[in-house]
Amino acid sequence: MAQELADRRKALRNSCQVIHGTGIPDAPAELFRTAAWCTESGIKQDVYGEGELIEAFEAKIASLFGHESARFLPSGTMAQGIALRIWCGAGGHFGMHPSSHVEIHEERGYSHLFGLRATLVGEFDREMQPKHLAAVKDPLATLLMELPSRENGGRLPTWEELQELCDLARARGMRLHLDGARVWQAQVAYGRSFSEIGALFDSIYVSFYKDIGALSGAMLIGSAEFIDEAKLWQRRMGGTLYTLLPNVASAASRFDDQLAKLPGYRDKALQLAQALSPIQGLQLLPDPPHTSMLHVVLSLDPEAALLARDRVAEETGLWLFGSARREPLPGFSRFELTIGEAAMQLDVEQIAAGFRSLLEHDSV
Repeated sequence: MAQELADRRKALRNSCQVIHGTGIPDAPAELFRTAAWCTESGIKQDVYGEGELIEAFEAKIASLFGHESARFLPSGTMAQGIALRIWCGAGGHFGMHPSSHVEIHEERGYSHLFGLRATLVGEFDREMQPKHLAAVKDPLATLLMELPSRENGGRLPTWEELQELCDLARARGMRLHLDGARVWQAQVAYGRSFSEIGALFDSIYVSFYKDIGALSGAMLIGSAEFIDEAKLWQRRMGGTLYTLLPNVASAASRFDDQLAKLPGYRDKALQLAQALSPIQGLQLLPDPPHTSMLHVVLSLDPEAALLARDRVAEETGLWLFGSARREPLPGFSRFELTIGEAAMQLDVEQIAAGFRSLLEHDSV
């Protein structure tokens, strides 16, 4: 029964207009698009990370953030583990927000693989602030910061708070590493250049499938010395693949055009928040959103939320969200909503009407 329900829901989703992120991935289309770009551009594959395309793209991203060097890696998990191991050394100690991807989605790899210890800095449902770091007495080698902080709705400290945080960390002798998986959104929200953001950090990780919409792939950015050491750890971790051509080409061919769309995504997120905020039984976190992502809390438990979502999908052809997680308060659930190419295909009122239908229908 459970599998039948899952199959039915998958078929329903595939027949609908998804509003989250880039929509339903079309792997064949992306591979054909990337192959055509490679043909038109005369691209040749890299071999173990060496080649004209990959090296030029690495240099481009490093320069964008005002750093000397960069390395394309298969995954962000690998990139972040490498950065923490370099800055902390064997058995070292670092600080991070309680909602960090490194803490809650990576099976504590920092501990199991590298023997590192972590101190959680700040409150889960708030962005990291200077007072949170000031309260930590542990001697930390590194402070890992995520901009924006995904698990609490894409929150950001203010630019002034961010500068104060970084100054405080440096005054205590810490290295600063940025989890910039979605830094593309943070740059738009801050209205600062990528190089201004980059100047605050010793190393930076960025993702190319989040917001850019490319195949999987990540970049680790820092000084030439740091990246040389990162290459050594990449090989030790089995990340020096024979070629990364599809991933690099997908990212490089998309990057400039996609980056130019991000201000529009944030504008749409702000417009949508204004339309959704008055709906009874729905709460936005944060409200207004800091970036082009936010969390939506429904006055429905997860099972009821999914059933209501299915009904709206059948009635309107809109797929409002995927999974819904249980909130601590009984009878409530939450989901993440990122505004990207999918939502840009719809009017704000269309989306708002879908949510009104979801909550009104359920209350009947």
